[in-house]
Amino acid sequence: MVNDIIVTMNRLGAEQLEATGMTGAEASAEAMRQIGPGVVPVFPITPQTPIIEKFAAFAASGRVKSEMITVESEHSALSAAVGAAAAGSRAMTATSSAGLALMYEILGVVSGMRLPIVMNVVNRALSSPINIHCDHSDTMGVRDCGWIQLYSESAQEAYDHTILAIRLAEQSTVLLPTMVMQDGFITSHLLEKVETLSDEKVQNFVGEYKYPHSFFDQTSKDVLQYSSTFGPLMLPDYFFETKISQYQAMENAREIYKKIASELTKITERDYPEVESFQVDKYTEAVVIVMSSGAGTAKETAKKLNAKGHKVGVIKVSLFRPFPYKELGAVIKDIPNIAVLDRAFSFGSAAPLFTEVSQTVFKLGINDSNLHSYVFGLGGRDLREKDVEQVYADLLSGNSSREVKFLNSNI
Repeated sequence: MVNDIIVTMNRLGAEQLEATGMTGAEASAEAMRQIGPGVVPVFPITPQTPIIEKFAAFAASGRVKSEMITVESEHSALSAAVGAAAAGSRAMTATSSAGLALMYEILGVVSGMRLPIVMNVVNRALSSPINIHCDHSDTMGVRDCGWIQLYSESAQEAYDHTILAIRLAEQSTVLLPTMVMQDGFITSHLLEKVETLSDEKVQNFVGEYKYPHSFFDQTSKDVLQYSSTFGPLMLPDYFFETKISQYQAMENAREIYKKIASELTKITERDYPEVESFQVDKYTEAVVIVMSSGAGTAKETAKKLNAKGHKVGVIKVSLFRPFPYKELGAVIKDIPNIAVLDRAFSFGSAAPLFTEVSQTVFKLGINDSNLHSYVFGLGGRDLREKDVEQVYADLLSGNSSREVKFLNSNI
């Protein structure tokens, strides 16, 4: 029944905003179809596989003209995307977990070559032990590889973020690859209502792709004048400067993100803040900071507690790279009690999101004694409302310690 609805919506061409039942994986594939990348190299891995399965069905039926390349590994998938992007084609792909880990060598190649590849990543735990369910250990493990990172709470955000990501990555002062995340099974396989745009609106928004440094510049008669070199050996006399240029590009992405998000909001009437505040005002006594699908559970819990007279809220971080220190700081500067919920460890250090929030607090020059770290949901373990209630209870009672706590664990 759901597939019939989706097919019907697709046949209509979505003349206007259409709402239908989609999983997060289907929503990402639909956004990719509407964008119409030139090349999509693919390799399946649970729980990302439904994205490329759906996109492959679009390609097989002629509903998208992308060149799909089936390869022997995730390493090859991203390598093929590198070749396509460097040749001047808009390239996209998708992966999860060990697949992303296998791509590690190429992640730095993509960002260093300034190729605006967009990759949907369905978050899944890294082995060992083998686990196919959600946590953020895969993408947190590559957070410093020079890719912009967007985390999605819902199927709707996975759809919208994919469209936003293309425009952001391809900006001439950015030209950085972008990952769009959604939680494995929780978002990728959960059926939700998703409002889609018409194909025409998406294509008008993303625009025609023209990579400025393509090694095949077909508009020039002087091939030597417009040819480019990719992936050369670079010794100490220039390497440092290329890394600085990447740093500057990532800094450029901060303000450009705001502009592009604002443009998309005018089309969808949905907002895309780097930092979203839920029931947070000057009277709020405690907040939890979280990313992706965990924000939904936290919001529902806060809503129920506020109905009982408590003053609690939720802050969701969507843009993790570049990290929105200024925007987060503006929200938390007057909050007396803060808990950060991470879905990953950083072994031997503080958890990833907690580390960034701590840096934000440091930049604000405020006392960090009200800042507390919780880790949850590793390997797909549920985040329950009673777990979030306990976090709020800890904060409001003053029982939180400086030690990291584990939610819904046996330890």
